[in-house]
Amino acid sequence: MRIYIIGNDGITLCREAPARVNEGEIAVASREELHTVPVSGKRLLTLWNALPGVEKRRKVGDREALIDQLWSAIEDEVASATGWQRHTVRGVFSGTLKKKLGLTIASAKEERGRVYRINGPASV
Repeated sequence: MRIYIIGNDGITLCREAPARVNEGEIAVASREELHTVPVSGKRLLTLWNALPGVEKRRKVGDREALIDQLWSAIEDEVASATGWQRHTVRGVFSGTLKKKLGLTIASAKEERGRVYRINGPASV
């Protein structure tokens, strides 16, 4: 499971829900949850503009559309962090992580798109 902690200083990815979140932080695990949390438009705009490689915005505009775009952007953190295209990221998962390092990679098609998880070392 992937949980995103939205704090004052940005967004942090966790593999499981934290025991507690600090004051001012919000934990979300899905686009739907992000739509329901009480996040101000100003904070959404700040989070969006802090993402690497996005076109900066001055106004929130359509709040629901901004939330959808923000969710899509944070879900693609591997590609954003590396600057790679999605097919390159998939190649790293299947070639390097799976074949060369021997890790077991789980791939699933979910509502948000294809999701990859490292389950651990491949069985011998």
